Amino acid sequence: MGIGKNINRVDALSKVKGTTKYTEDLIPQNALIAKILHSKIANGIVKDVDVSEALKIEGVLKIVTCLEVPDVDFSTAGHPYSLDPSHADIKDRKLLNKRVRHYGDDVAVVVAVDSIAAQKGLEAIKVTYEEYKPKINIYGNYEVGEPIHKLYPDDVMATMNFYLNEDKERFNKYKIVEELLKTNNFKGNMPDSNLPMKKYEYILPIVQHAHIENIVCFAYMDGNRHIIYSATQVPQVVRRIVSEALEISIGEVQVIKPYIGGGFGNKQDIIYEPLAMYLSKLMGGACISMVSTREETFVNSRTRHGMKITTMVNTEEGKMRMRNRAINLVSNQGAYSTHGHAIAANAITNGFHLYSGSGLQVGTSTSIYSNLPSAAAMRAYGTPQICFAVESQMDDYAKEKGFDPIEFRLENLVKVGAIEPFDTFPIHTNGLDDCIKKGKELIDWDEKKIQYEEFNKNSKVFKKGIGIALFAYKTGIYPITVETSACRMVLNQDGSLQVQVGAIEIGQGSDTVFCQMTSEILSIPEDKINMVSCHDTDISPFDPGAYASRQTYICGGAVKKTAEILKEKILNKAAIMLDFDYDDMDLIDEYIISKSRSEKLESLEKVVLYSMYSKHSTEHLTAEATYTGLNNAFAYGACFADVCVDVPLGKIDIKKMYSIHDSGKIINPRLAEAQVHGAVAMGVGYAIGEEMLFDQVTGKPLNNNFLDYKIPTSMDIPEIEVAFIETYEPSGPFGNKALGEPPIIAPAPAIRNAVLFATGVSINSLPLNPEKLVSAFKEANLIDEE
Repeated sequence: MGIGKNINRVDALSKVKGTTKYTEDLIPQNALIAKILHSKIANGIVKDVDVSEALKIEGVLKIVTCLEVPDVDFSTAGHPYSLDPSHADIKDRKLLNKRVRHYGDDVAVVVAVDSIAAQKGLEAIKVTYEEYKPKINIYGNYEVGEPIHKLYPDDVMATMNFYLNEDKERFNKYKIVEELLKTNNFKGNMPDSNLPMKKYEYILPIVQHAHIENIVCFAYMDGNRHIIYSATQVPQVVRRIVSEALEISIGEVQVIKPYIGGGFGNKQDIIYEPLAMYLSKLMGGACISMVSTREETFVNSRTRHGMKITTMVNTEEGKMRMRNRAINLVSNQGAYSTHGHAIAANAITNGFHLYSGSGLQVGTSTSIYSNLPSAAAMRAYGTPQICFAVESQMDDYAKEKGFDPIEFRLENLVKVGAIEPFDTFPIHTNGLDDCIKKGKELIDWDEKKIQYEEFNKNSKVFKKGIGIALFAYKTGIYPITVETSACRMVLNQDGSLQVQVGAIEIGQGSDTVFCQMTSEILSIPEDKINMVSCHDTDISPFDPGAYASRQTYICGGAVKKTAEILKEKILNKAAIMLDFDYDDMDLIDEYIISKSRSEKLESLEKVVLYSMYSKHSTEHLTAEATYTGLNNAFAYGACFADVCVDVPLGKIDIKKMYSIHDSGKIINPRLAEAQVHGAVAMGVGYAIGEEMLFDQVTGKPLNNNFLDYKIPTSMDIPEIEVAFIETYEPSGPFGNKALGEPPIIAPAPAIRNAVLFATGVSINSLPLNPEKLVSAFKEANLIDEE
């Protein structure tokens, strides 16, 4: 099907119907308040919990401790169910945890009539611990001691090692991996053993999603129905996990998702929904409200993984063509498995998606438990970390070899027609060459390169730089796991339409895009299409959730399939009503038309009325379909940064960011540009300031609030220019592919590489804060020690 007037519209506005209230706005006034007691140690065992004084406090109704909750382990990952037991998520936590694994772990909960009584109850509880030495720095050689999880005595949750040779053959846990970690050269029976490998090391911090709406849910019972309202990205998964944790039927659980005030992957995990429902059962079905504070959201939800990434590379002799590459990644998983090794695995494989080497490509990744908050999904699922390492390496190596950094990249890019080496799907579209060309033009790269080099020769205090970083990112998760989504459409008697989708609207604008897609096929104007945005697992079509930049690509396929079925039904009914040849009919501008005569035959409204009220053959015109995604596609892009560095102060003034994307066909340009602006802003925060800090002895969080954890404000965000290189991706429902996550991936390395251009100093860790920069500049003798 071609692209018509409703796709690529710049004036398409949201027509989402239903409540615009958030979960916290919907909490009943008579709801009981549940507050959690968090551990004051990072590693140990709860030996005793004394609640006697707490129970005397007026308004305290119930206290449940980790010593009395059901002995049921469950996973919290917002993943689809896996039919393969070897790919199942790790079940390693209970409703409350006797085995304390991080500072702030959940050890007891107070149910009270109001928040004041609940807080007083918490303060009166006395906990006795057997404390172990916390394991904070996983990158050093620490003594394992008491394992954080008994099933993993060395605290290593998982590893994944591989190598790809020139024929892209794969081997798991090949011995070359261990040898590469010990030396800069290939050894033994390997190619090019005489060519040295350049080795680089990069450190990425733990950061938080910092969504404005905190973690919130409430739960109650209606007969045998277990009803949960939650600000979640994965209501269908919440339903399944609650049923597993409480050992009840899935059919007894109803999860309702109102509007969401930001998620960015943090709400792809199940946090307190099982506990809230458990407490409601204990309290006779009463409504239990659980609203986390900002401090709790920082520590008791999820974080982005901190990583240490070592890269090695060499090039063919006398050429820019890369020969052999190796990447070693160590990921700080934190206290609980959450998404398991999936994020580290996604990162290490992504390290080989952008560039190809003519020789051996080796990757190894390890996820290690620590006594820090659990890490899980955050926008782009491990790719910002690996992109920082790979794109920093590209500039570092190019600088040492005297290569132009852009030409070095262009020489080694994966091209259209290549086969993705791990999941083996073909690359149909790749607009990276044009993204780079467009970015160079927008930033005026060639001219500024000359100007800034000359400026930097004559300035000691200020240094100017330009930087580039590229990325590749998959759309959805097929074939690693299932990709499925469903849609339902119901025609009203006036020709308007109700649309329900399984996909989860979390503020990214997916419902607006689905409205455009529906209008494109059925010709019904968007103001007559009513999108039902509130997701209710009892009545909403199925979809695993909002993650992996999959919604427009996968659920868009369900919308297209459903609309086409409904269109066929409309035309069949019109053919009966008008006694006209079905094959000569089409639906355009809400009219049934004759294709051969190019004339209107009847209005859609009258066809619907006939279908609903004909005395001889009534039919309510509806359609429902499930779409199974059996493809994947890479979104690509280039990010450019223009900076000025105040060397003595270690301050980076980001003059402008340029973000250029190949996301296939752009369905809604305004929403697309807004996505890029928001993600680049997050990427700037990742680059220059954000980092969760912990006491290195106790594991206590030091900045789990917005006063001490600095996210960029409107005063900190530079000017951002966005451009799209539109390709037509044949596997997408309308030629589209991923956009929601990709723009966050490359800003940090682009800024870092601009600092390298400006100062000649390689900063190999984030954030690029003044303290770190001044220290590096002093070591490079850019700052006089006066």
